[in-house]
Amino acid sequence: MSDIAERALHTRTARSVEALRRSFADHLFYLTGKPIERATPVDHYIALAYTIRDRLLARFHAAAQSYKREKAKTVAYLSAEFLVGPHLGNNIQNLKIWDNTREAMAQLGLDLDVILETEPEPGLGNGGLGRLAACYMDSLATMEIPAIGYGIRYEYGIFDQVIKDGWQVEVADNWLRDGNPWELPKLNLRYPVRFGGHTEAYRDDGDRLRVRWVPETTIYGMAYDTPILGYGVLNVNTLRLWKSEARESFDFQAFNTGDYYGAVDDMVAAQNISKVLYPNDEPEAGKVLRLRQQYFFVTCSLQDMIRITLRDSGDITTFPDKFIAQLNDTHPAIAVAEFMRLMLDEHHLDWDVAWALTRRSFAYTNHTLLPEALETWPLEMFRCNLPRHLEIIYEINARFLDDIRPRFMLDPEGLTRLSLIDEAGGKHLRMAHLACVGSAAINGVAALHTQLLKDTVLRDFHQLWPDKFSNKTNGVTPRRFIALANPPLAALLQETIDHHWLRDLTQLERLEPWADDTAFQDRWRDVKRTAKVNLARHIQQTTGVVVDPDSLFDIQAKRIHEYKRQHLNLLHVVSLYLRLKHSPHEEITPRTVIFAGKAAPGYRMAKLIIKLINAVAEVINRDPQTRDRLRLVFVPDMNVKNGQRLYPAADLSEQISTAGKEASGTGNMKFSMNGALTLGTLDGANVEIREHVGADNFFLFGHTVDGVLELQRQGYRPRDFIEGEPALRAALDLIASGLFSHGDPHLFDPFLDNLWHHDPFLVCADFGQYKATQEHVGRHYADGRAWAQMSILNVARMGYFSSDRAIAEYARDIWHVGRVPVDGD
Repeated sequence: MSDIAERALHTRTARSVEALRRSFADHLFYLTGKPIERATPVDHYIALAYTIRDRLLARFHAAAQSYKREKAKTVAYLSAEFLVGPHLGNNIQNLKIWDNTREAMAQLGLDLDVILETEPEPGLGNGGLGRLAACYMDSLATMEIPAIGYGIRYEYGIFDQVIKDGWQVEVADNWLRDGNPWELPKLNLRYPVRFGGHTEAYRDDGDRLRVRWVPETTIYGMAYDTPILGYGVLNVNTLRLWKSEARESFDFQAFNTGDYYGAVDDMVAAQNISKVLYPNDEPEAGKVLRLRQQYFFVTCSLQDMIRITLRDSGDITTFPDKFIAQLNDTHPAIAVAEFMRLMLDEHHLDWDVAWALTRRSFAYTNHTLLPEALETWPLEMFRCNLPRHLEIIYEINARFLDDIRPRFMLDPEGLTRLSLIDEAGGKHLRMAHLACVGSAAINGVAALHTQLLKDTVLRDFHQLWPDKFSNKTNGVTPRRFIALANPPLAALLQETIDHHWLRDLTQLERLEPWADDTAFQDRWRDVKRTAKVNLARHIQQTTGVVVDPDSLFDIQAKRIHEYKRQHLNLLHVVSLYLRLKHSPHEEITPRTVIFAGKAAPGYRMAKLIIKLINAVAEVINRDPQTRDRLRLVFVPDMNVKNGQRLYPAADLSEQISTAGKEASGTGNMKFSMNGALTLGTLDGANVEIREHVGADNFFLFGHTVDGVLELQRQGYRPRDFIEGEPALRAALDLIASGLFSHGDPHLFDPFLDNLWHHDPFLVCADFGQYKATQEHVGRHYADGRAWAQMSILNVARMGYFSSDRAIAEYARDIWHVGRVPVDGD
């Protein structure tokens, strides 16, 4: 290599301050054509992103070569969502070049924090499911396990949330407006995706009966790769997202005949597949598009995995030795039928061989206990779009039912419950059933959730195959949700117990002896107050509301849904406001209640709850009699970036879902890792968090799962609880009075009627206990040292909830994969 080439490579890969500064200046000028004095903040971000990406690519290539040379078994993580969050800070951190990067920018007169804030967030997920996938990709790379994350490169991600007159307004998330410096288009990885049409039977050269799918439409999926770097290792894994394209982008013949719009019809129709995350599926067209999205990314991913298998071994039957495909909920469950189609129709394997390969190649994670969230598809709609797959599913179902029929001689209804086809109320295809039948392993995501799966929604499958089932409690990455989100806390941890906790979160237990140290408690409280001041500044900038960092920050930040019970929290706020109005001189702990979260665009009740939160806030925050002791804020546009502001600032974390409804939750973990105490029910991972942090450091309330079932069995009457709880009745009456709706007594009628007459998530039944527990919280917070001690112990005992631990369990128990360290630098 020539001296010039070596110097150029050094500029691209070296991590010194000088090398970073020179690389940034080169990228800024040669990518934007602007000198630094004319560059915009976006230009600065683009230049620094490419500077950091340069330092990933050599590792990216080395990792790929190591995996290929070692013939490593690879985890294929199939997920409709990857809520990765901003890349720049995470990659700087994982490269361990924070100080050098900050100094390089400072020498150029730039503020690294301002550049980080400029990065648009890829909104490629709706919430916990997508963020979990992103945490797992981080942990897979950090733990040196070869992996490819497969999903969709949505042009528009989850909407940006704007609040207008108290209502949620959805704004398109055009995250690709300025390009995406982190992705690498792979023009050579382009696979056909077929829809509609019909099937034909034929005889092959060996006189064997085969089936040919004659599609109505064929589009293509093109790969875009994003490197995912591990922390403190050289391993870089791949997030491979698919963009949909037409076979030809322009019909020249149609254009020449004057059909100017028709000339691009195919391109527009094809691109719609990857246009937007989760189209509104209330209309039929939205349902069809969502089904097509799921099939689109699944078939592209499987074709890609088959290509790699044949490249490395030349033998399709080695597929399960090369890959294990993890189905992240039911969205990719169509992979079972698609893999069978590829094996039968494209690679001409016999049914038994193909089915044996299938059942060794897939594992299924269930993420829900809500029956309505277990995805199903109307058979006719499915047949119109994927006719060959329906034939294969019918055959899978027939063979499956024949196999188990002897076990159900005395329970014929058991076959109906287990069938892949739901015959009731219009025939539907049960995707969770397909995933269970076609997978080698099935897991839940919290101990309680897994037990409830076994006892309820997947009970029959558990009785058939108990050895298939296991629990893998979710975890989150401490690299993003402590080190990146809360640098002052990370610095205190490093000073106190060293830096090894970032790769082994159980090291946090070494904090326990410091919990009683008053000097350490003071430093701990300073860290928390710094985070609260930062959040208060953001709240004032985005909402205009001024909040007191010395008040108790009581935060509920999660997707808005009735089962998550934001309205329980809100009704307590209204009751507290009434109490202060009636007893203006009563001494209470000053409290700032903060909500954040998005409602699905078609979820009317959730959007009404957002409106009510903002309406109540408008009244409370301008009331001079109470506003020094009670403030209410809705922080708009909850995403990863805003989550990184909220998690460190919370004193109290609201995890108050109805027992038996939340699969796991991961927000509960992020808050606790940053020193918030949890107010929660025995639901999801709350149960295990309480076991780990200790019952004395967790504020428990509410009916248990058994209590909920007993109430429902007796015939739950919310009116009885309302009439028996004066504070609740008064809060509902105040909402009905029109005080929070500018005199309109009917605006919130749907909300009130639901609670009086239905209350499916037992808000009224749990209100009394919730209110009493909140009183307990207020008294504890008033004792600053005792609260600090509880906060320290929460963090010290959260090591179990690292995504690294979860990935280690998947690798050992389900995937059977090992580490493949990458050597060199």
